[in-house]
Amino acid sequence: MNGLRVLREIAERGSFTGAAAALGYTQSAVSRQVAALETEAAAALFDRRPGGVELTAAGRVLLRHAAVVLDELDAAARELDGRPEEGGRVRLGAFASAGAALIPRTLVQLRRRNPGIDVTTREGSTPALTRAIRAGTLDLAVLASAPPFRAPDKESPPLVLETLTERSLLLAVPATSRLARDSVRLADLRDERWIVSPSTGDETLLGVWPGLEGRAIISHTGRDWLAKLHLVAAGCGVTTVPPALASIVPSGVRLVRVADGPRELRRLVLARLPGRPDAAVAQLAEALRCAAAELG
Repeated sequence: MNGLRVLREIAERGSFTGAAAALGYTQSAVSRQVAALETEAAAALFDRRPGGVELTAAGRVLLRHAAVVLDELDAAARELDGRPEEGGRVRLGAFASAGAALIPRTLVQLRRRNPGIDVTTREGSTPALTRAIRAGTLDLAVLASAPPFRAPDKESPPLVLETLTERSLLLAVPATSRLARDSVRLADLRDERWIVSPSTGDETLLGVWPGLEGRAIISHTGRDWLAKLHLVAAGCGVTTVPPALASIVPSGVRLVRVADGPRELRRLVLARLPGRPDAAVAQLAEALRCAAAELG
C-alpha cells in the first residue's frame, strides 16, 4: 500500500521531491515506488516535465481507486484501534486570505447548526489545493480566481465549481495617508511603497496593484495578511487586499477603490470532485455560502 500512498502524495505535491519531503522518504525511494507501480499497471503514471509532474490518464484512473482504498484502510485502522468512525469529518482547504476571514466565520455558522461535524482545515495556493482535491486528501476547497476565470486545471472529469462571491480588489492605505479617501487613480500610486506577498512556483500572489505604471517600489515582503495590514497601519506602505479581508482590517487602515484602469475582479470559488457529496460535506458547503454572503 506504500506505493498507493506515494502515488497520492505525488499527485498532491506535483513533484517527486515534494512527495519525498512530505513522506520522509528519499527521492530515489519515491522513484522506486513509482517504477514498481508503473510496472504493475503496465503504463506510465506521470508525465515528467521541467516544473514537476502531472498524472497521465492511467495515473488518474489509478489515483481515483487508490483514494477509495486508502480511505477504507484508514477507516479499518481506526476501527481496530477502537477509535470512533469519522463520518462527520470534512477536510477543507482554503487560500490564505480566505482562511483569515471566511473560514472562521464559516466554522462558527456550522458549529451553531451542526456541532457534531468535525472540520479540519489546510491553507494552500489555488494550484496546490486543486491537486489535493484531485488526490482525495481534501473534500472541499475555497479557491481564488481572477479574470478570465478559467477552470483551475484541465484534468478530467472537470471539478464542480461554484462561485461564492465576486467583488473588486481593494487598496489598503494608512488612514492618515493622502490616499485615504473614497477612491484614487493609478497616477496617485506611482511613488508609493508597496507591501507584497512573495510569488511562488504555483502562482503570483497579491501586493502591487495590477496595471501600475513603472517599476513598483517594494518595501516589505511577507505571506501573513494581518502582518501586512499592520504594516499598512504603521504607515510603512500600501498593499492590495482581496475582498474577503475587508471585514477584518485593523484600525489605522483605510480601504479605497482604484477608479481608473480595468476593474480588478476576484472570485471566491468552492471546488469539489464530481458526484453527490455526503451530508457533512453538503452542510459545510452551505455554511460557506452563508458566510460568504455575510462577508459580501
